[in-house]
Amino acid sequence: MTRKVIYNKFKKEDITQLPLAQFSGRIIVIMSEGEAERAVNYLLTQPILGVDTETRPAFKRGEYHQVSLLQVSSKDVCFLFRLNMIGLTPAIRKLLECTEVPMIGLSWHDDLLALKKRGEFVPGHFIDLQNLVGQIGIEDLSLQKLYANIFRMKISKRQRLTNWDADVLSEKQKIYAATDAWACIQLYEEIMRLAATGNYRLVMNEESNNS
Repeated sequence: MTRKVIYNKFKKEDITQLPLAQFSGRIIVIMSEGEAERAVNYLLTQPILGVDTETRPAFKRGEYHQVSLLQVSSKDVCFLFRLNMIGLTPAIRKLLECTEVPMIGLSWHDDLLALKKRGEFVPGHFIDLQNLVGQIGIEDLSLQKLYANIFRMKISKRQRLTNWDADVLSEKQKIYAATDAWACIQLYEEIMRLAATGNYRLVMNEESNNS
């Protein structure tokens, strides 16, 4: 079996030519307390979840916005909880406090701080990819670089600075948000597989790769 080649640092310029990766499953936007409860009931039956958040960007000094969106994905369904409309409902708190289902995020500490500004909760079983990649020698910490390095596919970041408080999210926003959460599952499972099997070859690239 051919060993997968990965790099300690992936060149940013090499990402642009990669094929696009995006979530192709079902995306469900949650805009009421009842919808949130039904979504959480489903999510808590899953073996693993990917998580991420989005916040309306601030372009002026002193401007601040609370987290707008919590996206939680199984392998084939992603729920977009519109926190700017419904806040942290009891069901969403229950999900965030779940200790049974592993929830995989990236730079999740920052997301937790933002979520706690919407309401207090005790974080459940969260796993941050940034704490795992070092096991296989990867130094990059961004989702885009990690995905490109491990899967040789590109996750677009074009929607990141769009208005996540908009009355209606665009299709591009929904796919972007779902992809970021879903990709965390893909990365976690592959990182753990590589760490367990040693079936990879680490190539050192010492060029500076800021961003």
